Amino acid sequence: MAQGRSNFLRLLPVAVFVVIAGFFAAALRSGDPSLLPSTLVGKPVPATTFPALDGLETAQGTPEPGFTSADLAKGKISVVNYWASWCAPCVDEHPMLERLKEAAGVDIYGINYKDQAPAARRFLGRYGNPFTAVGTDSDGRAAIDWGVYGTPETFVVNGRGDVIYKHVGPITEDSLNSKLLPVIAKAKAEATPAGPSS
Repeated sequence: MAQGRSNFLRLLPVAVFVVIAGFFAAALRSGDPSLLPSTLVGKPVPATTFPALDGLETAQGTPEPGFTSADLAKGKISVVNYWASWCAPCVDEHPMLERLKEAAGVDIYGINYKDQAPAARRFLGRYGNPFTAVGTDSDGRAAIDWGVYGTPETFVVNGRGDVIYKHVGPITEDSLNSKLLPVIAKAKAEATPAGPSS
């Protein structure tokens, strides 16, 4: 009996891993990576500081700032996008970020993930810079706190600094129109106080 219990306890971690891996595999095979779970949705963004991307300048020639989690809790809905120059899907997604910024009227904060500063600057020079601020996560530690599976990943954050939506994988025209823009529009409507009744 003791040996049976010992065998069970040894196999328990393996069984838990298999169940979790099966869930992730099913979500990935379904064609909708956004089905991957996020424990952050409904919670405040992790307390993080994203240093500026070394050498990146604004159009006015001043250093492009990094940002902190406090910048995401200033009363305005914002979007946070994890990206990297070595990430092929990030290239495909990049034009969608500009469209998102224009269509939703939100600030987009970019987090350059495990990248080299010269390569990241070249990427933005070639494809454009849709970001209000660009921070770096060079060692990937902040990504762990944010629950990032890989790049690209996008978070919608309400004015209080709470994550209200997470999109895993590149933003496409379909996901922009059917998911991100409606989520942002709903958050804006909820944040706008009702006018006086007549």
